[in-house]
Amino acid sequence: MTLKPKNHQRPHLLRLLLAFLAAILLPLSLSTAAVADDENSPKTWTVQVGSESSDQAIQGMSFLPSNIYINAGDKIKWEANAAEIHTVTFLAKGKPLTPFNPFDPKQLSRQGGTTYDGHSYFNSGIMANVSNTGFKAVERYTLKFTHTGKFTYYCVVHGMAMKGTVHVRAAGTDYPFTQSQYDRLTKKEERKIVRDGEKQWEAARKQASNHKVIAGTDNGTAMLMRFVHHEIVVHLGDTVTFVNSGMGAPHTVTFGHEPANVFAPVGNPKNFKGGDLSSGLMEPGAKFTVTFNKVGEYDYLCALHDYMGMVGEVEVRR
Repeated sequence: MTLKPKNHQRPHLLRLLLAFLAAILLPLSLSTAAVADDENSPKTWTVQVGSESSDQAIQGMSFLPSNIYINAGDKIKWEANAAEIHTVTFLAKGKPLTPFNPFDPKQLSRQGGTTYDGHSYFNSGIMANVSNTGFKAVERYTLKFTHTGKFTYYCVVHGMAMKGTVHVRAAGTDYPFTQSQYDRLTKKEERKIVRDGEKQWEAARKQASNHKVIAGTDNGTAMLMRFVHHEIVVHLGDTVTFVNSGMGAPHTVTFGHEPANVFAPVGNPKNFKGGDLSSGLMEPGAKFTVTFNKVGEYDYLCALHDYMGMVGEVEVRR
């Protein structure tokens, strides 16, 4: 009779053990490989276009983050985060930044493809997070970057006061920040911008009176989209001077119907008795003086920013 070896179960147990280890280790190795592949694959980064307070009174003129470090092959998605209009504009090599022209389709609409070539004119078109700006606006704009280098872009509406830089390094370069780190920095900067705007608001209150209205203000970082004081009381024959005390944002003072061309003055401000009257475009530092020669209540607005709540009223008494 042939005797069976006493360790006849060992090969079977060994096979079971190896199978068990394989079942555990194989998914881990595949998971590790997937993570490694993901780290080396192109990424899409998010940059915020503008910022605002909850009531839209304070608007920020910033791309957040203003500097972003990416690798060749990555994409950036810019997202509108304010009611104020902005653009993401890469100028053609050697071309200067020109003043905003609200009638230029190259500034108002998207220009260029979906992959930035490093030297041509690329433009998002008008961007805003609301639909009632008076312009055809988009909420997102995405570009892929394949050329290494340092690329500066602007908002053509706000010029040199609002610019950002994309730093493109070779594919595979370690990233100095994660998206979540950029997001935390963005939130911190947003709060700082709102505080800045609140300080401007307080300063405007101290300057304003029943005969002097601050028609918005800005300092290159935050913009106050309000008339201060927005409700005033004067007497028959009194004059009120509206002052744009900002550095970059234009406004209008418009009574009655908004004119077809909001940039042109309408009516006679020296003898206002109601009806249509408009300052036309008030650049920073501009003043508009109105003499009220009829008792009544007169509503007015900024034809550029009324949708954010930039409106006011003058009550004329005897």
